[in-house]
Amino acid sequence: MNLEEINDGIVGNRPRKRIGRGVGSKTGKTSGRGRDGHKSRSGYSRHPMFNGGDTPIYMRTPKRGFHNQFATEVVGVNIGAINDAFEDGSQITPSDIRHRGVVKVRFDELKILGSGDVTKKLNLVVTRISQSAKEKVEAAGGSVKLVAAKRTPKQRVAEVKAKG
Repeated sequence: MNLEEINDGIVGNRPRKRIGRGVGSKTGKTSGRGRDGHKSRSGYSRHPMFNGGDTPIYMRTPKRGFHNQFATEVVGVNIGAINDAFEDGSQITPSDIRHRGVVKVRFDELKILGSGDVTKKLNLVVTRISQSAKEKVEAAGGSVKLVAAKRTPKQRVAEVKAKG
């Protein structure tokens, strides 16, 4: 190999290939797409789970379990995180906790758990709270008010069906 042969075959700014411009251009007529069929059409893309015409694996495997549409999604949050996120003397509801970004997941009900220290006077209006968290809030001079959770329409229907 000689010095002048080092960059042979490396094209810096190769011009784009213009397809469909006559049979003399090598990519004329069918533009490199073969003949008829779905793959020759514009906008073609194969389904990501396509398995060559076989029944897909997700249809061959049996279904398992069930999803309870009436289940209540309860998320726990530690009192220490609430103490860090809120000011002294503020009234705190589950929607306030969600808007401050303390809990980032979707939930139906929120339960306050007792991990962490409470250094501020917090006034909690919640549906669920652990005994240790309640004691820590009241020891710091705050208050805890328990309110009934709002029932969703699905929960109301389930209760009516359960009564018979």
